[in-house]
Parts: sequence; structure tokens; C-alpha cells
Amino acid sequence: MSDLNRELADFLRRARSARDPREAGLPDDGRVRRVKGLRREEVALLAGVSTDYYTRLEQGRRIVPSTQVIDAIAQALGLDDVGQGHLRNLVSATRPPRTSGRSRTAVQRVRPGLRQLLDSLDAHPALVLGRRTEVLAANRMARALFADFERMPGRERNYARWMLLSESARDLFIDWETQARSAVESLRLEAGRMAGDRDIIELVGELSLSSPEFRQWWSEHRVHQRTFGAKRLAHPIVGELTVDYETLTLPGDDEQTLFLYTTEPGSPSRQAISILASWSQPAPTPFE
Repeated sequence: MSDLNRELADFLRRARSARDPREAGLPDDGRVRRVKGLRREEVALLAGVSTDYYTRLEQGRRIVPSTQVIDAIAQALGLDDVGQGHLRNLVSATRPPRTSGRSRTAVQRVRPGLRQLLDSLDAHPALVLGRRTEVLAANRMARALFADFERMPGRERNYARWMLLSESARDLFIDWETQARSAVESLRLEAGRMAGDRDIIELVGELSLSSPEFRQWWSEHRVHQRTFGAKRLAHPIVGELTVDYETLTLPGDDEQTLFLYTTEPGSPSRQAISILASWSQPAPTPFE
């Protein structure tokens, strides 16, 4: 079984085990369930395919299901939009022909106009993340609030890597486990979309060796796409605060995402951000 077929098989098994038979509309047949979630034959029934066909697909056999079958299986498994997209990516990656070996994609760059936009958002922390959760750019406030990614070596400018391996990230996030798990699930989504990419394979290998939490969460094969939410921080300079974030996929490049962080007006968190802004303000250049 190839690595890509194994990824697909693992995702299907875990999605099946997470599906509640009652939510799937299946009546109680009186049989004792030896496994959590749906049986293979139940997924096949709900998807309108044979049990043998679905079993071979879940075993990682070289099968090329149609779009209709993929959609039917996704519905049977109760996948949300993110899960459905991930399933399509995994199936697509197993379809021949595939390029031999592991490829590397072109290095991403932030266009000058976008960097100017980041700098203009000086009152609010802002990041641009690219493929593999790489941090492509960060404005002054983001560097002061989180970490100075731009001073890191190139291979370390990765949000998931920083979250899992940096002691400063563990100290910064009050809800570190929630935020770190979310980063792993986002990286899982990227790995499905970029199947066969050498850089993401190397990153996953490094994190697997270095972080027991990563190994556990990665094996669960959950996927997540962050679009909005909140982060609770214990900042070493301004103390505890909560920042809300919104994500914007950039026009002209859907592989770059802007993360903009704000605070509630009049709140202690807004005051903390204001203090941090003053603290991180560059000193004026003296006259010659």
C-alpha cells in the first residue's frame, strides 16, 4: 500500500469510527457493536455501494471512485465541508498518473502591496500564512504579541512548528493544548491538499520525532480550517489578554491567508494591546 493510499484508508476508518449510528439514521438492529461508530457495511449501505467495494477502499486498495461515490461516502460519514474537501484531496492524490518521487513547490512570496497593507494595520497584529502553515509575513504588532518570526531561520518560520516545539508558545497561550491541536489539524488539511510534497513530509517527520502531542493528534487524522475564533494569552509584557481573529483568503492567491487580530473596545485586552503598541514602538531616529 502506498503512503497516499494509507492516508486515505486511515482517514476513512477514523471518520467511520466517529460517526454516531443514530445520527446517521440507522435503527438499532439488536446486535452488539464491537467497534465504535459505523460498521463498514453500514457505510456502504448509506453510500449506495457494495460492502466489498467500500472495504477495499478503506483497506487502501488501488480504487478510483467517481465524484458521485466520493460525495455519497462523505455524506454517509457525516463529514462537514472541510472534511469533504479533505476526502476529495486524498482520493485525488491516489489517482494515476502521479509524478515520481517527492516534489517541492515553489517558494511563496508576499507581494509588496500586501506587505504595505500589513504595515498599515499598525494598531492590530496581523500575519500572512501560506502553504504548510508557513508564516510569510508579520507586522510589528504580531511580532510583539506572538514571536518575531522574521528573525527566525527560514525553516523555523512555520506556525505549527512554532506552536508545537517552542517553549515560548507553550507559555504564551493559556489554552495552548486547544491552539496546538488546531494547528495540527490545519497542517493535516494542508498535507491532504499537498500530498507528496517533500517539505511537508519532512515537517511532519520532524514534529513526529520531537513532539509526543503531535504524534497523538496527528494519528487522530482530524482536519480543521481556522476562519475565526479567539486566543487567550499570558503575555510576558502586558499580562493576560484575549484576542479575536478573522481570516481572509487573499484575492489572486488562495494559498495565502491573512490573519487579523483585534480586541474588544474598552476591554482590559484593548488596553493591554495599546500598552504593547507603545512598548514595541521603534525609538525615533535622532537628528544628526
